[in-house]
Amino acid sequence: MMTDKKYDALIDEIQGKILLETQEIYGERGLERWQNPQFNGRLDDADAHGRITGKCGDTMEIFLCFDNNRVSKASSFTDGCFSSRLCGSFAAELAIGKNPEELFDLTGEDVLKAIGTFPKKEAHCAFLAVKTMQEAVNAYLVKQTGQK
Repeated sequence: MMTDKKYDALIDEIQGKILLETQEIYGERGLERWQNPQFNGRLDDADAHGRITGKCGDTMEIFLCFDNNRVSKASSFTDGCFSSRLCGSFAAELAIGKNPEELFDLTGEDVLKAIGTFPKKEAHCAFLAVKTMQEAVNAYLVKQTGQK
């Protein structure tokens, strides 16, 4: 029978291994965002919303609020894996302060660079996040101009 101290020690050991593995896979910035999520969730007051389902099956949503034609608040939501959530979070962060034209200049490579360490086989998540953000910008511009 396992004592409370042995059980606690086992849990601590497992948690330590998970943190170490996460840092090895996603780097320091990825680990930090995993421990302290940011820019995640749906924004009810968003001026723009984009939603795309990627080839991998993950659906990404990006929400943008604009003030004086610049993003004042941004967030992402996904039903996908941690890689999708991480990329959406960093894409939303990169959007803050930018105008629509600057948002169209962002690439998946920019998201990957912001994260730092990221698994190559999951890189498509960064491109999905940027494509979804640009879909949100398109929706915003359509609303602003009244044209489709």
